[in-house]
Amino acid sequence: MENIVEILKSGGTILYPTDTIWGIGCDATNVEAINKIFDIKKREKNKSMIILVESEKRLQDLVDVPEMAWEIIDLSEKPVTIVYENPRGLPKELLAEDGSIGIRLVKNDFCKKLISKLNKPLVSTSANFSGDKSPLKFSDISPEIIDLVDYAVEEDREKVSKYSGSSVIKIWSDNRIKVLRE
Repeated sequence: MENIVEILKSGGTILYPTDTIWGIGCDATNVEAINKIFDIKKREKNKSMIILVESEKRLQDLVDVPEMAWEIIDLSEKPVTIVYENPRGLPKELLAEDGSIGIRLVKNDFCKKLISKLNKPLVSTSANFSGDKSPLKFSDISPEIIDLVDYAVEEDREKVSKYSGSSVIKIWSDNRIKVLRE
């Protein structure tokens, strides 16, 4: 774990298991690392990426959380990413064109521990080239992607995700809701 945190702190990128699929991640406050992920994925820079947080406190440090978001987080059985308006302290490279950001409060122990030790939110984007199928297990990841990141986590390589992604729900500060992905 300490090795992974050092790689992230030095601007590195990792492959890691999340509460959904395998992801490519980096320190969500490091613009150079974020840009590396766009290059690795061959992803257009105008497509936003989501971030993961491990605690309610970190979520509240980044965004004003509408009451409706807490209800959805508490009631959702499937991992849920919520798109919030007006995030604080995050690079513009992560944000959608309207300035919003997708954030998931993870329940997965590995991710919680990693984010807590890094003490910063973690970028999470599927471990594939843009447009390709998302990897449900480590062996689904392209060898080329594995070669392009700085480190591939050993944890849970045999595990197959039961989710091909999280639900994505946009919530405005006035509690309007739009389901972007079920």
